[in-house]
Amino acid sequence: MGRYTGAVCRLCRRERMKLFLKGTRCYTPKCAVEKREYVPGMHGQNRQKLSDYGVQLREKQKVKRIYGVLESQFKFYFRKATHSKGVTGSALLVTLERRLDNTVYRMGMAASRSEARQVVRHGHVWVNDRQVNIASFQIGEGDAVSLRSSDKMKERFKTVLEQTKDHKKVAWLEVDEANFTAKVKKLPERSDVQIPIQEQLIVELYSK
Repeated sequence: MGRYTGAVCRLCRRERMKLFLKGTRCYTPKCAVEKREYVPGMHGQNRQKLSDYGVQLREKQKVKRIYGVLESQFKFYFRKATHSKGVTGSALLVTLERRLDNTVYRMGMAASRSEARQVVRHGHVWVNDRQVNIASFQIGEGDAVSLRSSDKMKERFKTVLEQTKDHKKVAWLEVDEANFTAKVKKLPERSDVQIPIQEQLIVELYSK
C-alpha cells in the first residue's frame, strides 16, 4: 500500500487529536479537530468502544501518521528499537525523531513534516557539507544541518520561520535562523516528543 494522499485533516479527526499534519493551519480555529471532534464517516458521531487490540492499533497508527512513515518502515524501526539498549518504546520514538525530515521540521524551516520531507527530497538539505536527499537519513550528535537553495526558496524558509517563531523549540538542536543552519547538540530524548504518545501500547501490539 502506498503513501496516503487524501485529506490529512481526516487523519487527525480519526485519532481525535491534532497530529500537526497541516502546518500552521493546525494552530488556528480552522483546524478540523476543533470544528468536528468526532471521527470522519457516516457513523463518526456514534460512541465507539475499542477493544484492547483496537486501542493498541490506534496508537501505532497515530505515531505512523505523525512521522509520515509507511508500515514496512515502521516495522523496521521497531525491530531496530528492540535490539537497542534501553526501553524499546522510547528507542522507537528517538529513532523517528532522528529522521532528517523531522530534523528540518524541528528546525522550524518547514510548516509540517510532509513539507520538510519534500524539502529534503528536492535536494535543499546538506548534512556536514554533504547533500542528503533521503528523508529517513538518521542524524547524529554533532552533525551540522544546513538548507541551501535558491533565493526564492530562502524567502519561503523565512516565511515559515516567521510563522513558527512562537512554536516550542527542541533542546537538542541549536538553530541559526539567519543562516538556515542547525547543530545537533545531543541526540533527541523521549521527553522531546511533545505529542502525547503511549509507546508501551505499540510494544504490546507487536509483542502479540
